[in-house]
Amino acid sequence: MTLLPRFFRRLAAPLLLALPIGFTSAAQAQTAPAPTDVIREITDAVGLKARFELRATRDVDNAAAVVYNGKRFLLYNPDFLNDINRAGHTDWAGISILAHEMGHHLNGHTLRAGGSQPADELEADEFSGFVLRKLGASLAQAQAAMATVPDDGGSATHPGRAPRLLAIGQGWQRANGQIVASARSAAPSAAPAVVAASRPQAPVRATSYNNSSVSLFPTEEADRDAREMVAINQANGNAVKLVGQLTFRNDPSRRYYLTNALKVVRVDDEDNAEEVGRITRTTNETFPFVLTDTQQRRLFITARGDVYDKAGQRVAKLHDPS
Repeated sequence: MTLLPRFFRRLAAPLLLALPIGFTSAAQAQTAPAPTDVIREITDAVGLKARFELRATRDVDNAAAVVYNGKRFLLYNPDFLNDINRAGHTDWAGISILAHEMGHHLNGHTLRAGGSQPADELEADEFSGFVLRKLGASLAQAQAAMATVPDDGGSATHPGRAPRLLAIGQGWQRANGQIVASARSAAPSAAPAVVAASRPQAPVRATSYNNSSVSLFPTEEADRDAREMVAINQANGNAVKLVGQLTFRNDPSRRYYLTNALKVVRVDDEDNAEEVGRITRTTNETFPFVLTDTQQRRLFITARGDVYDKAGQRVAKLHDPS
């Protein structure tokens, strides 16, 4: 990739993470996930789109969120990310760096003049902790990069190590509280009767992870406008209307659908549908729906259709059928 001009180093300086660290031996290095995959995971976790361009460049010392000619960039030095992973003894260290810089963009810090400010840095640190818990990191893993920083008491632009570790912890605990609360939510049954569709049509196989959201209770007008998709119920031979699709991260080619009766069905190659679970409402604002399978295992669903397991891992997406 062509490196950015040298003036980016000057432009990026106010929002550099500024982590002076002592590096460990190369034998302790880990293979980190690709930064583009990390960015996708982070934006999926918070439900936002990455409206900035990610660029690897050795024209910055570590990582920076910058705006140039009205366009937002997230710059990172790949050598720095590798070094911070070695120093922190975990790939989560580099992920936390990228999450921190994303926090600057997503919180609007790069839209203001004046460069880095301690309050902005703490807000980006809290965002980093929140995101890493959503992605499955422990508190120690979320703080791994910051824990390598010497405690110099801070400066006019960056706080010292102690308040930054605290901010990361606050973000991590906020996400953890949401995840724990979801596991305690009640799941009363609210499944209506199955209504047979008139004309069976074969669903289209989905082979990729679809991020479009789906309404669990569509309006009549939305129902009329939607393309009708049906499958044949193996139990009684009736056609069931498919109003949503579940795509699981570990097996995106397997076809799971939501019927208009809020039943979850698995569809085979002959378009036969086998019921494998149901979706019901809860009283939890963060996870207003719960999916219960035939073995009474539960998954928790946000209003946007993100599906989490009890451990807080995002395992699937509920989206419009395609």
